[in-house]
Amino acid sequence: MYQKIVVALDGSESSRWALYEALEFAQLTQARLHAVYIVHPWCLSRYAGYFDPEQLRKVLREDGRVALDEARRAMTERGVPGDTEIDETEDAADDIAHCLARCAQRQGAGLVVMGTQGRHGIGRCLLGSVAEAFLRRADVPVLLVRSPQDQDEMPSGL
Repeated sequence: MYQKIVVALDGSESSRWALYEALEFAQLTQARLHAVYIVHPWCLSRYAGYFDPEQLRKVLREDGRVALDEARRAMTERGVPGDTEIDETEDAADDIAHCLARCAQRQGAGLVVMGTQGRHGIGRCLLGSVAEAFLRRADVPVLLVRSPQDQDEMPSGL
């Protein structure tokens, strides 16, 4: 079945649920898990005169480190082999979906798991959807995970 599963993390609640599902799949299929956090320091490029891009990069990388530390702990606790990576978009024209696609290809992923916010209507139009953009270009199966609206806590084991 799956030998390598890539899970995309961004620190959100839905990505924590995606990690939980990726761990479940990895245990069931005895796959190796690769958790990735993608830094996109150009996301505020039109405000470049108002912030220090290097400071933003440092903050985003620290957020990634925190998310990936949690992933490493969860892999260890569940006995799932794997590794983690902070990747970064190449330039202002690049985006997270393209960077994730390159990562999945580089890792030889058989499955990519990622969270989605489940936005609809104008919210999706204004904010866009990394999950949707990735799904449109993916050449491997993709599992999109939404965090349950009625649950306040993560399931046990994460």
